[in-house]
This record gives sequence, structure tokens and C-alpha cells, in this order.
Amino acid sequence: MQKVKIQSRCGLLCDECGFRDEYNCGGCVETDGHPFHGECPVAKCCQDRGYIHCGECPDIPGPCGVSECEKKDANGFTPCKGCGKTTCGKLHAYSYTDPNHGDNPPGARVERCKKWAKENGK
Repeated sequence: MQKVKIQSRCGLLCDECGFRDEYNCGGCVETDGHPFHGECPVAKCCQDRGYIHCGECPDIPGPCGVSECEKKDANGFTPCKGCGKTTCGKLHAYSYTDPNHGDNPPGARVERCKKWAKENGK
């Protein structure tokens, strides 16, 4: 049973997103991974793996080696050069490096997903 209201798969706060009103976006949770721009690769990955949000995934990016990550394969998974842990390159890109939709501060949605997971006992 969810204790915390999850707004998105990736940790984005939809109620703070400018696209919500501008494009009448329902968000990825309400639209089964298809917000205003079409299929979201992060939401699709999360849903395909059976998670409610990315914080439940063992491949969620961590603080170790964030700037050291390089894309490894077509699925977007990357090994961290600092610790060797495999992380999700898709979520990493959205949260840390996307110039248009990235987080300020970088990594905010990753940390939010981790918080949601902890609050929900995952």
C-alpha cells in the first residue's frame, strides 16, 4: 500500500511542471507512460520492470561518479566509473544532464525517488 502520493515515475513533481498546464499534460502515471510528448522512455522502463517509480529500481543512479557516467548500451544503462555499479542512464540524463528538462539542483528527482521509496518501505 502506497503511503506517499507518487506524481511521476522519474521523481518529477508534476504539480510544479510548466508543461502540465501549457500542454494539458496528465503526467506519466495518469497516462500510462505517455505524457504530452508521447511515450516517455523512463516511464516505460519503470513500468516494464514492474516498479511504481524509479526509486524502487536497484539501477537508480547514485551520487557516486555521477559526472563520470558514460552511455554503455541501447537500453541506457551505464556503469559508474567510481564504484562500478550499473545505473540507469535514462534517468541519469533527465535528472543530471538534460539542458531543457534537467533538475536544478542536478539529481533532485533521483533523490526524490529514493525518498519516496524509503517513505513507502521499499
